[in-house]
Amino acid sequence: MAAAESPSAALRRRDLCSRGIRLAGKMRADVVDLLDAYVEQQGLDASASVAAVEGVPLAAVERWDEQTGTQRLLENLAAYRAFRALLAQMLEEQREQLGEADAGLGRALAAVLLQVSAFAYHLEELLRLESRGIPGEEGDEEEEEEDGPPPPPRLSLFEQKLRGLGVLRELAQWAVRSVRDLRQLAKPSPATGAAPGLAESP
Repeated sequence: MAAAESPSAALRRRDLCSRGIRLAGKMRADVVDLLDAYVEQQGLDASASVAAVEGVPLAAVERWDEQTGTQRLLENLAAYRAFRALLAQMLEEQREQLGEADAGLGRALAAVLLQVSAFAYHLEELLRLESRGIPGEEGDEEEEEEDGPPPPPRLSLFEQKLRGLGVLRELAQWAVRSVRDLRQLAKPSPATGAAPGLAESP
C-alpha cells in the first residue's frame, strides 16, 4: 500500500467498507435463517456436532490483529470463492434429493449463493483499491481450479446433510469475521496496511 493515501481513495475505501459491512450483516442474517430451515427440513439436531468439513475455510485466525488489510481481503476472498463452490454443490444435491418437494429451501440456498457471489465481487473491488490492482489471471486460475479438480467422493445422504450443516455454520462465522475485517480496514491507516492495534476482540 502506498505511504500516503489520497483523500478520494480513502473516501472510496471507507464507502466500500461500509457497503461491505451492510452486505455481510444481511448475509449473516439470511444464513442464520437458512440454517434454521435447513436443520428442520433435513431432520437434524441444531446442536449436532460436525467435524471439520474438507474444503471449508475456517473463520478463526491466530494473531488476527497482526494482519494487514490486504491479507484480510485475500483471506476473505479465498473463503467466499470456496463457499460459492460449496453452496452450488449443496444446491445441486438439494435438487437431487427433493426435486420440487421443498422449493423454499432451494430458493433460500440460491439466494445465499447469490449473496456470496456478490460479496466476493465486492471484495475484489476493495482489493483493487487496496493493492492498486490485482492480476486478473490470478482470479481466473482460482476459478478454473474450482471447476478443474475431480469430484469429491460420493457421500451418503446423511453425510451430505451434516456437511451442509457445517458449511452453513462456518459461513455464518465468516460473515461475522468479514464485518470485523472491514471495520478494521475502514480505519485510517497511517503509512501501511498493517493493523494499528485492535480495540475489538473476537
